[in-house]
Amino acid sequence: MKNSFGIYIHWPYCAAKCPYCDFNSHVKRELSEAGYLASIRRELGYYAALSPQRSVTSIFFGGGTPSLMQPETAGRILDIIAGLWPVEPDAEITLEANPSSVEADSFAGFRAAGINRVSLGVQSLHDEQLQFLGRLHNAAEARAAIAIANANFDRVSFDLIYARPGQTPDDWRAELTEAVSLAAGHLSLYQLTIEPGTAFYRLHEAGKLRVPGDDAAAALYELTQELCNAAGLPAYEISNHARPGEEARHNLLYWRYGEYAGIGPGAHGRLILPEGRLALSTEPDPAKWAALVNQQGNGLIHRDRLSDQEQAEEMLMMGLRISNGLDLSRLTAITGYRIEAEALEMLEGDGLIQHSPGAGIVKATRTGQLVLNRLIETLAGRLQRAEHALT
Repeated sequence: MKNSFGIYIHWPYCAAKCPYCDFNSHVKRELSEAGYLASIRRELGYYAALSPQRSVTSIFFGGGTPSLMQPETAGRILDIIAGLWPVEPDAEITLEANPSSVEADSFAGFRAAGINRVSLGVQSLHDEQLQFLGRLHNAAEARAAIAIANANFDRVSFDLIYARPGQTPDDWRAELTEAVSLAAGHLSLYQLTIEPGTAFYRLHEAGKLRVPGDDAAAALYELTQELCNAAGLPAYEISNHARPGEEARHNLLYWRYGEYAGIGPGAHGRLILPEGRLALSTEPDPAKWAALVNQQGNGLIHRDRLSDQEQAEEMLMMGLRISNGLDLSRLTAITGYRIEAEALEMLEGDGLIQHSPGAGIVKATRTGQLVLNRLIETLAGRLQRAEHALT
């Protein structure tokens, strides 16, 4: 929809820092909830002046653990947004939550505040694995949280992490079979990755933590696709599975290279303004972010105009993640770049992509998804200005 965009609101606090997590999250609260709300209000006002005459199609409260905020705070933020932009009647409004922070009364409060979709960070349905992952909830609390969410919201998703140390296909088959039986319509299934700066990274570097190798991880990925397809939850993105109509519309906005404002400490955004498509990001430290907002009306530390090539590379990175693939004509229309025909023919011959010249769509095959980062790097290296690609 033209002149529409999404809004991401970052809540930076968690009850504990998980050892695998490299997100901008903090345990110690140096900023009060009232101070956070005041700064969010001011930053939203800045973006309203920056991007007027837009309509909001989705709002996403991410973190951190935004279910730790008071439902009234979420409601006030939604009221502020509605006072600054038109909000589409069917706008998707998502809240991330952890099972340890879920109570029936709080979820009823969030629903009353305007939240209509919840994403639960379950991560595992086994107690010993939850302890390994540093989670504060147990498996029984996870199952209860899913039930409470389903009773309060029409749309519910939850996350699991697989390819954990020592995990066998039989282990994952049993756990995922239970997960799909609990799923209302959406599952996010992520392979455990070792991210720099995390506790798991330090253990991995010291040789004290081993994750499954490429072949074992690929087998678990194939099993994931098999079980989810059989359950009517096909992958619409490399790590996300949904029944038709239950896809996360806010996340699809990212993957389809739409526009969104990132509000709060450490938030990122992409907006098209008179000077071009901008990459925007804010100060990650909550107290410093609030001080910046107080000084200049926003917490921005980066406001970079993306070159045409940078946009093309981003479109590749996002578009090849989704099952619908990348529209090559849109790639050229937005960026002025196209992919060399020889590269498409080569990769299709290798079984890594599907390319229909008539439809103008390129998709990663199942084999291509297993080496997606390398596939994207290869295609990014074969980008050409459209006028040169025809010679």
